[in-house]
Amino acid sequence: MVDDDEAVRDSLRWLLEANGYAVRSFAAEEFLAAYNPDLVGVLIADVRMPGMSGLELQEALIARKAPLPIVFITGHGDVPMAVSTMKKGAVDFLEKPFNEADLRTIVAGMLNQAYDRVNDARVQRDQQAVLGRLTAREQQVLERIVAGHLNKQIAGDLNISIKTVEAHRANIMEKLEVTTVADLMKIALTRAEEA
Repeated sequence: MVDDDEAVRDSLRWLLEANGYAVRSFAAEEFLAAYNPDLVGVLIADVRMPGMSGLELQEALIARKAPLPIVFITGHGDVPMAVSTMKKGAVDFLEKPFNEADLRTIVAGMLNQAYDRVNDARVQRDQQAVLGRLTAREQQVLERIVAGHLNKQIAGDLNISIKTVEAHRANIMEKLEVTTVADLMKIALTRAEEA
């Protein structure tokens, strides 16, 4: 939780801890320094704070590709601000004073999203690490496989033999631990989307 108002922090902490959640409070800069993308959690952040605002914190998390779901709380919200935060990935936007039951419901839903997002991010990092093990030539072959080229076309494009293409293709499949071209395509297309 990131909020500059101590009374709000205490109130939210008591509410959430009473519902079984572990809660930690930070200033925005402290949160960024302590943030670990492998931990499952949700961020409840005030929009307007001295120093780094909640909106600036959201921008910093977007730049890090953080999989963290965010709900903003504010006493000074307006519709354009709420729309902007939601377009950038915030899960919800609550105006102070807010209904405690609404916050509990939102946090429960956000935790489910957080588990999914953290798992997806881990899978993507693992796939990127595996793709990084391919040689330059294997990456060239992979690009052409993904483009739908046949072995004969790949051999002609790269000025190598069909047997060499088949050997590279087998090495790629083994390194990426896939058995079908469809699985190979999923990994390669995920990489292309992130680039």
